[in-house]
Amino acid sequence: MSETVDLIHLGDDHRAVITWPSGNVWPVKETTPRAVQAFIREKLPHTQARAWLFWHSDLGMPDEALVTSLLSQPGNVWHAGLRLGMAGLPGAIDFVSPGWMLNRDPGPGIEATSWRVSLHACLILTDVLRQMGGLGEGFRTLAGASLEMGHRYITRGVFMRHVPALAGDAPPAPSCELPFEDELRFIYYRFGRKWLVWTWARALMTGYVSPGAAIRALGAVMRSERPANPTPYRQPEKEPGRSTGADDDPRSARVSVLIPTLDRYPYLRTLLDQMRAQSVPPLEILVIDQTEAERRDEAFYEAFEDLPLRVIFRDKPGQCSSRNAGLLAARGDCVLFIDDDDEVPPDLIEAHLENLSMFEGQVSSGAAHEVGAGPLPEPFTYLRASDVFPTNNTLIQRGVLGESGLFDLAYDHAARADQDLGMRIYLSGAVMVYNPDIAVLHHHAPRGGLRSHKARVITYASSRQRLTHRHLPSVSEIYLLKRYFTERQVRESLWLRALGTFSVRGGVVKKLLKVLVSLLLLPDTWWQIRQRSREADRWLESYPRIPALEDDGPEDMVAVKGAV
Repeated sequence: MSETVDLIHLGDDHRAVITWPSGNVWPVKETTPRAVQAFIREKLPHTQARAWLFWHSDLGMPDEALVTSLLSQPGNVWHAGLRLGMAGLPGAIDFVSPGWMLNRDPGPGIEATSWRVSLHACLILTDVLRQMGGLGEGFRTLAGASLEMGHRYITRGVFMRHVPALAGDAPPAPSCELPFEDELRFIYYRFGRKWLVWTWARALMTGYVSPGAAIRALGAVMRSERPANPTPYRQPEKEPGRSTGADDDPRSARVSVLIPTLDRYPYLRTLLDQMRAQSVPPLEILVIDQTEAERRDEAFYEAFEDLPLRVIFRDKPGQCSSRNAGLLAARGDCVLFIDDDDEVPPDLIEAHLENLSMFEGQVSSGAAHEVGAGPLPEPFTYLRASDVFPTNNTLIQRGVLGESGLFDLAYDHAARADQDLGMRIYLSGAVMVYNPDIAVLHHHAPRGGLRSHKARVITYASSRQRLTHRHLPSVSEIYLLKRYFTERQVRESLWLRALGTFSVRGGVVKKLLKVLVSLLLLPDTWWQIRQRSREADRWLESYPRIPALEDDGPEDMVAVKGAV
């Protein structure tokens, strides 16, 4: 593949670019989705360029040096969409994925992962266009078609970065305006007919769109055919001589392994035995033992004196305070978060370090195969930019925590601590990579962990199996929503959780019974959600409490054994 970059110059004024040293210049005067896609369809089969730079004439001359620099980095698409007015669009996605991490935009002035593309300044590998397709021609606006393309790309494994400098000296643009037809078409293309109907109904119920505009938009979209979802993107093989961005052997990084444990010695024994076999030995293994004093087995650790083991005994259990204690004591360049009921392969640390190196990332997350849970959901079967931060299989560069802070103590005895920290790391602009080939076996031990705090009584899985189980949002989940998302996104998240109480797996009779039971329980469902929402508001008065990385260690640290 040639190293050339062709410039796709959009708009009427082509005088701004007289020459483009990196490749061909192709003027596209008409900037409708149909016209731009016709150009892509005509030229793409014959191009030898490694990438195309879509560029609008209003932005003047692109920075060739920056373009060259971006292509030397890992990644597939670079754009300036957030800076050019695409943040928060399309608003209708809030009716479908309101609490999705990547639906909360980072600041428009930083480099960060984002799918909200503007073709006014967008660098795309031609290989991506070939594998994943271009613009949907049914959209009325280029902005609407670009957003659908960006969402399709990032959810199917394309690595995308918002680079505000790509737009040059252009001032930040006001928010783009999308016709409701384009928003509805986005939902139809990306989520299907069921979510199209739901979005249309909620948009009417909330006054998001007028009845006349809603009816016209629905009629136009329903007459169209939904494109097939592409297969996940295959990342190109590293070309000979092309750097991955890593100057040193990634296996030379010093890794601290952090394992909180609570009343799970049999599981912990298996995990520590497996740590002996790691192909890249850890610098240290930090075990934060929160088992009650009368059940604590300090002699247990004598069997692992050959390991670089440091044990912190804590009398006050808590998932956040325990992990924070380990992070404050850690001395490695990277920290591997593992649960005490995980089983791990011998190359776990090495695989995470290689993953970070390949993508010049700061966070590497892997899969967790749950005992008895069946295969992973399809989005967790391919390599992609991560929208999760699982603390049972994630390696992170410790320095990233200097900007994000440690775990919020609001979640010490509650769910979603990992999602909260992951959200802050993502918003800081860090590169987060999910790789399903880096996998652990997670046992979901029947005691210990959050079960000790009664934080996991009814799970999503049990609510889909039993007629009377309702997986309602916890106070901590609503607190997280209110911390990071808009009022509309919070409201729609709660609506979807209430709707989810009607779902069950099984035959027609079981599904009908579930609907009947859920209808009878609906008043109580709404009452419980309202009560928990009010409690989350009270949490917001006392939290967040997020220690900084340089803070002193906790006062209730009882002992450290086996220091290396």
